[in-house]
Formats: sequence, C-alpha cells, structure tokens
Amino acid sequence: MEYREIVSVTGIGGLYQLLSTKSDGAIVRNLADNTTKFISARLHHVTPLESIEIYTTGNNVRLHEVLDQMQKNEKSKPDVKKSSTDEIKAYFREVYPEMDEDRVYVSDMKKMLKWFELLQANNLLDFSSLNRPEAEDVTDTEGEAQVAEHAKAETAGEVTLVEDEKPAKKARAKKAAESAEGGEEKPAKKAAARKKKEGEEEEGEEKPAKKAATRKKKED
Repeated sequence: MEYREIVSVTGIGGLYQLLSTKSDGAIVRNLADNTTKFISARLHHVTPLESIEIYTTGNNVRLHEVLDQMQKNEKSKPDVKKSSTDEIKAYFREVYPEMDEDRVYVSDMKKMLKWFELLQANNLLDFSSLNRPEAEDVTDTEGEAQVAEHAKAETAGEVTLVEDEKPAKKARAKKAAESAEGGEEKPAKKAAARKKKEGEEEEGEEKPAKKAATRKKKED
C-alpha cells in the first residue's frame, strides 16, 4: 500500500485505500479498521490525497508537502481532540507559516491532523517519490484546472483542483439540440406542401371536364 492509493470520500470520515473502480463507484478499504466497502459515485466523491492542494499566501502546495513538515515537527503536534482552536492555529503557523488562514479553516487543520495520524499508523508518510522532479511533472499534467474557492458548508473544506464545465460546451449542446428539433419539422412541412400542391392539381384537372359538358349542351 502506497500514499498514491489513499483517498478521502465526501460525506464519510477517515481515509481509504482505493482497491478498484467501476462505472458506478469504487471499492475501498478503510485505513482505520481494514473493512472493505463499495462507494457509490452518485452519492459520494472520491478524491486521491495526491491531488489535494492547500491554499497558501503564494502558490498552492500539495497536501503531502504540509504532511511532510508536520512529520518534522511531530513533537509539537497538538491533540486534535483536546487542543483549542488557538493552539491548532499556532501549530500550523509554526509548521507551515505560508498557509493562508483566511481560506484554510480550523476544520481543515483538524482534518489534516486526523489524516496525519491515520497515515502514520499505516506507515504512509514516505513522500520521497512524490518530491522528485519527474513526479511533479506527472501530477502537473493531471489537468489544467482552476483552484476552487471552497465554502465552509462543504465537507470540511478540503482544497482540491476542479475543472468547471465550460459554457461553450453547454452552448454547443443546446444549439445541437435545437437544430435536431428544427430538422425534424422540415420533412413534415415539405409533406404538407406537397399534399396541398397535389390537391390543387386534382382540382385543376376537373376544369376541362366541365368545359366539355358545357360545349355538348350547346350543340344539342
């Protein structure tokens, strides 16, 4: 088991090892009790820890960079259950001074402390492969995305990279749908016009018969 395999699941606490994925969800194993369960894609969003970023006063950093610093300052790590908000904030100021406290909430900090303990218990705090230059190139190409401004109401406000649906795609889809609807009406209009024309031609064919009857009457 490696750090790259670890994911978080929205709406469910803890961390999980991603075992396999399906079209409708994923199979994961809980790091806390080793139980295996199915996660429905309709109800939950599975996020690899490797893809999570943390807001800073400069460029955002990967979660593992903060966890690595926490590992180096483990002795001063507060107890997430007993420590006050001020103590937790003071710890992260010491561990990662560049962290943006305006956008990284205390709930985020508590989550990182809990995740650190789970990862430590499972010997998953070795980030040497992630810190190599080639590893950074791979993660950078995972998607050119905008950094989402997260709200407190979301699941503890973890900072992830998301890609918004482009309005142009919506416009093209709408236009295609309208064109499809318009295209279905044209054959009906042509059929109606053709039927009307045929009716007029039939009426036109009756006129010579009427003239012939009138001429015969005069001859008599």
